[in-house]
Amino acid sequence: MNKGVYIALFSIGLAQGLKIPIHYFRKKEFRPELFFQTGGMPSSHSAGVSSLTTFIALKRGIPTVDFALSLIYGLIVMYDAQGIRRQTGELTLKVNSMNELIEKIHKEESLEFEQEKAPKKLREMLGHQPAEVIGGAMLGVLTGTIGYLFSKKR
Repeated sequence: MNKGVYIALFSIGLAQGLKIPIHYFRKKEFRPELFFQTGGMPSSHSAGVSSLTTFIALKRGIPTVDFALSLIYGLIVMYDAQGIRRQTGELTLKVNSMNELIEKIHKEESLEFEQEKAPKKLREMLGHQPAEVIGGAMLGVLTGTIGYLFSKKR
């Protein structure tokens, strides 16, 4: 595998790992499972594509097709992470609150038949706020630059 892939994967893992202490600092709640979830600060999507784009820019140059492909792909990924996926997360919040309302209504009614098992609550943290995307992009640029500097010395 090439160094760019390693750097991007490292950047994604680092962003996922940073979500735990950042969440703890903000909410005073230790949640190690955030490492395996989407959404939150920083965006691992942004970190991954930004680190790869930065590495390619430094290694191959900005006027190359490699850089152009990576940049356009990265912009699409970051737009999607904070746009479409975020909207999906907001819709999920509404669906979950409707389920809670329906459960309250069912509890208030006296039902003679056995209730169906309630559906699982949908995951609400799917996309990113713009600040989370920017945070991931900044982490990615830093990781890509450091990765390039380390690979240059070898």
